Amino acid sequence: MILQGRYDSENNEVDVKLWSQSPVEECVTKWRLGAELGKSVVYQETNGETRVEIKESVRGQDIFIIQTIPRDVNTAVMELLIMAYALKTACARNIIGVIPYFPYSKQSKMRKRGSIVCKLLASMLAKAGLTHIITMDLHQKEIQGFFSFPVDNLRASPFLLQYIQEEIPNYRNAVIVAKSPDAAKRAQSYAERLRLGLAVIHGEAQCTELDMDDGRHSPPMVKNATVHPGLELPLMMAKEKPPITVVGDVGGRIAIIVDDIIDDVESFVAAAEILKERGAYKIYVMATHGILSAEAPRLIEESSIDEVVVTNTVPHEVQKLQCPKIKTVDISLILSEAIRRIHNGESMAYLFRNITVDD
Repeated sequence: MILQGRYDSENNEVDVKLWSQSPVEECVTKWRLGAELGKSVVYQETNGETRVEIKESVRGQDIFIIQTIPRDVNTAVMELLIMAYALKTACARNIIGVIPYFPYSKQSKMRKRGSIVCKLLASMLAKAGLTHIITMDLHQKEIQGFFSFPVDNLRASPFLLQYIQEEIPNYRNAVIVAKSPDAAKRAQSYAERLRLGLAVIHGEAQCTELDMDDGRHSPPMVKNATVHPGLELPLMMAKEKPPITVVGDVGGRIAIIVDDIIDDVESFVAAAEILKERGAYKIYVMATHGILSAEAPRLIEESSIDEVVVTNTVPHEVQKLQCPKIKTVDISLILSEAIRRIHNGESMAYLFRNITVDD
């Protein structure tokens, strides 16, 4: 999706055009920036290839491509790459990608014989012609180091904190919950800003994300393997997870589980069951990116979770129809302000007020 902009320095006004399809893009373009859509066409050939045609001159202009990631991730990525390359070929001055949810962000570490796909995607975007990216709540902040151009990693936490204060009755009786020790820093940030207690769920039946991050586990050990004489390495002890426990008091409280992505919801459903057993009388789940794949709406509807609150970085209108427990927080305001500031050459510091490393 494309945004084409011009800046009128005499009247201090932004004249922008863009092309978009999803609700968050509509909010950014029509409601926030008062912009028109740029003239371009994106479609699939009969053989499945993606074709992009730019229908007006973009020479010497700043172009913003707003691309949300729907269910078909790979098609969306190819649309973005081909459109960026088409704009580069058409001599656009700057090509800025506005990607609220950055795809493949969970594949940002080496695992066994796998690959760091997020690094590959960053290189492809740079090669295609992008000169800047605006995104939101990267799964790992270190992903910014994969890019050879500036990345603005905006935060959704101010909007989610506002939702807690305004939409959750008696939120002062709540406790912020991390469903695993890995999410403790994010939960601690929420708890400190809301002046609430903190609880952490420790011990999981399934493997956590960090269990097989390091590629140095490869290759696997082989029986009767030839070892250099005199070389005896100490054997690494296998991990043994403790029984699931809740560190912190949730009895008679509202439990608010916070995370960055909700995709497969089994772990959230299991966490909700544990919190119910420990005495929590209401359970909310809050996250930036509501991917909600597969059977997520049905599992949420049948679970102990009272409400799932996500932002509109990812389209999830169908899931909301299937499960009324899913609520949406609009973050188009911060995206449109980021676009306006970058286009006008203004500082982005205002958008990161009171943001710390752990946020």
